[in-house]
Amino acid sequence: MGVVELTKENFDQEVLAAKVPVLIDFWADWCGPCKMQSPIVDAVAEEMGDQVKVCKVNVDQEASLALNYQIVSIPTLIFMKYGIFQEKMVGLQDKDTIVNYLKSLLDEA
Repeated sequence: MGVVELTKENFDQEVLAAKVPVLIDFWADWCGPCKMQSPIVDAVAEEMGDQVKVCKVNVDQEASLALNYQIVSIPTLIFMKYGIFQEKMVGLQDKDTIVNYLKSLLDEA
């Protein structure tokens, strides 16, 4: 499963209705750490495959989504499970940290 670009139009369908844990990367084009986070998030999507859904939100284009999740710093990663907020990680995260947290969400099932 590839990375899904989220908008307010597809958010409910892609995140809230998801049957697997969801990772959401809140980012912006002008953000240096976001540019470093992006390939890591892409690698997580490739490694985890269909076990999870990996999404990205451009905070400049989707300010209302960023506001809903109280995003004040980017990059910020939000983890959801069955439409329920689980965790927020602010700042650049390494791949192992992200994968290990997603696996913990899978283990809870």
